[in-house]
Order: sequence, then C-alpha cells, then structure tokens
Amino acid sequence: MAKLLDEVQATGREPRGSAAIVLDLRPVINLTDEQLYELCRVNSELRIERTPGGELSIMAPTGGETSRRNAQLIAQLVVWANRDRTGISFDSSGGFRLPNGAVRSPDAAWVRLLAWLKLTEQQKEKFISLCPDFVVELRSATDNLQELQAKMEEYIDNGAQLGWLIDPQEKRIHVYRRQAQVEILESPENVAGDPVLKGFILELKEIW
Repeated sequence: MAKLLDEVQATGREPRGSAAIVLDLRPVINLTDEQLYELCRVNSELRIERTPGGELSIMAPTGGETSRRNAQLIAQLVVWANRDRTGISFDSSGGFRLPNGAVRSPDAAWVRLLAWLKLTEQQKEKFISLCPDFVVELRSATDNLQELQAKMEEYIDNGAQLGWLIDPQEKRIHVYRRQAQVEILESPENVAGDPVLKGFILELKEIW
C-alpha cells in the first residue's frame, strides 16, 4: 500500500498495474459496518470498498487528471441538484451500504430527497444504508473496464435507476437503466439524465 501511495505522490498519476488491492480478512475477522467505517475514517487518504462477499478493495488516491475530471463531473451535478432540489448529490468520499451487503463509493451519486429524509441523523453520519438512484463511475487509466461494468450491474441490481460509466480513454459513456440493455454512446458532447434526473445534462467537453 505504501508503494501505491509513493508512486502517486511522486508521479501525480495512478500507478501502473492493478488499480486496487483486494484483501480477504474473513479468516481472521469479519468487519462489522461500524468497524469498516472506523477503518475508512482513520485511513481517509484511501478509498476502501467492501464486496458482497466481504473482501476489501483498497485504492490509492487518484492522479491529477482523474481528479480534475471528477471535479468537473461533481460541479455540474451539484449545481443542477441545488437548483432542482428533489434530491441530494454526493462525491466519491460517500459510502453506500447496498442491500447485498457491499459498501461502495461511486465517483458521483444522487439520492431522491424522500429517501434521504427517511434516514435518521445518525444514519446520515455513517455509511448510507441504501443504493443511490443515480451513480457514476469514472474510469481512470488503470481501472479494469470489466470490473467497472460488473460494479455498474451491481448498482442496478440493488436498486439504482440510472448509471453512467464514463470512459475518457475511449470517449464512451455506458448508460445503465433498470430493465434495459446497456446503451453505449460514442464521443457524445453531452449526456442527459432524464427522466431520473429531470433536466440534468452533463457537458463532456471538460471531461474528455
């Protein structure tokens, strides 16, 4: 893990090879949600997720280009959400506990306001026990495309209504919807979130 961090800090980009280290701690300990939350809190420089099977996926900080793209994505989503006021937007630091037991941190997410208001104040402070209505994964240079596609399918299977897998390397958007085939958009100038995110249009010029 130290090697991953050192390479990112030295080069300003993601390390070559696998984008994540996968740990299976179950022979030693089964982490509770509370223990996993504390692990993430004390290692805030890392992005830690949990698979449905209980394995931990640990990712070093992204490089500058991926961070820049994600900032553009979040900025546009937040501006729209603040104007629309029917839901809450989240960046990549937010953890969601999905119905299948996985804990995921999509690069961007949006939750309907009614679902958010049903949570207690204490629940809002920890992992959010629901699947976002809308999720985005932004592929970095080291991300495995098949792994990201599997993650997008997981979101949809667990209740997401709309998902975008943004692949800057290929300039493609993989659009996921419930009970629909995946749609692939080739080099689009923008992509619309209707009807889930009414009126939201993500402009892609700065992301490409």
